[in-house]
Amino acid sequence: MAERIEVLLTEEKINTRIREIGEQISKDYAGENIHLIGILKGGSFFMCELAKRISVPVTIDFMSVSSYGDQTVSGGKIKIKKDLDEDLTGKHVLVIEDIVDTGRTLNCLEALLKDRGAADVKLCALLDKPDRREVSVAVDYVGFQIPDEFVVGYGLDYAQRYRNLPYIGVVKFD
Repeated sequence: MAERIEVLLTEEKINTRIREIGEQISKDYAGENIHLIGILKGGSFFMCELAKRISVPVTIDFMSVSSYGDQTVSGGKIKIKKDLDEDLTGKHVLVIEDIVDTGRTLNCLEALLKDRGAADVKLCALLDKPDRREVSVAVDYVGFQIPDEFVVGYGLDYAQRYRNLPYIGVVKFD
């Protein structure tokens, strides 16, 4: 089965929205330091671009959390493959994720990070698929709400391919 990619969000549109989110985060955290936690692998593209557009001091860490593998739908299981390097006690934490669909991953991470002593935990996602939500999770900063389509690019992959696309595309299977 061959697949093709149809552009959903252009690189220009993504860059404009990331700048807007960075400005809002900078206003919301004025006078504070933020500890950004990027969710690998997909969230790293978004986090790097977003961090450049935040004007308050930031520190950065990463977690690797898996729920998909090589599938196009979530298996419902969350596994932490790489944990944080930094202690979170008293830090203002902003979790950076590429996409929220079922809400399971971010719901789990939010509770875990609060238990680890973060002063507060906010969530930021480039993409949100509200129609796929299975667990209630409040995402504080959202780039775009998208339809329930399987998307790639800008860090998102299909079987580890297409992460490097500078836009968000919908995978169409022929």
